[in-house]
Amino acid sequence: MRDRGSVGVVCALVALLAALLAGCQNSSGGGGTDGDGRLSSEVTPTGPASPSGYGTVFLGVDECSSFGTTSFTEVPCTSERAAARVVARFDGKVGEGPLCPGTTDFVLHISEQNPSSDEDGDGAVPQGYACMRSLTPPHPGDPGGGGGPRTIVGDCVYSSGDGQVRETACDGKGEKKPEFKVTKAVAKRSRCPMSTALYVQLGGTEPVGCARPV
Repeated sequence: MRDRGSVGVVCALVALLAALLAGCQNSSGGGGTDGDGRLSSEVTPTGPASPSGYGTVFLGVDECSSFGTTSFTEVPCTSERAAARVVARFDGKVGEGPLCPGTTDFVLHISEQNPSSDEDGDGAVPQGYACMRSLTPPHPGDPGGGGGPRTIVGDCVYSSGDGQVRETACDGKGEKKPEFKVTKAVAKRSRCPMSTALYVQLGGTEPVGCARPV
């Protein structure tokens, strides 16, 4: 299954970060990656990797980033350029690390940086990822928002063929109309209501989403 729940977000250099496409999910309950739906980007820190004044960790929790046409940069959250806040930050690869919070709007992948020298000798930036929440609406990661790196209760999906489903906005304003809505998260399929028509993998401690037709 391709879904937000497994949080395997595609690492790619971003040219334009305008489209909030939906992630792939499979009603069979298998694991996979986000695919194409997540406003994710490969971020390479620029300038000195030592503490920038905004925090001791590049894009640490509660720090903010700007939106750029080719890259993101860390900026003070009070800056007019600030567009999103870090709600969680983890080292390593997305598919191998903890899940982002459910209402995360998008994920930034941070490239490893090991400068040969810097002012204080601790300027290395490890590979990691930052779970981002936009400072202003819309919030695609909210229930029914049609985006974000995870599928959560309240989200809607549509069938994309070959047993795959993708997320779309529940209000019907997305490119695709919603066909199913996730109404409950449970530990295993047998705990879903009798009205369940589709099982969607969510990840986490309750990885099965019980979805009904809309």
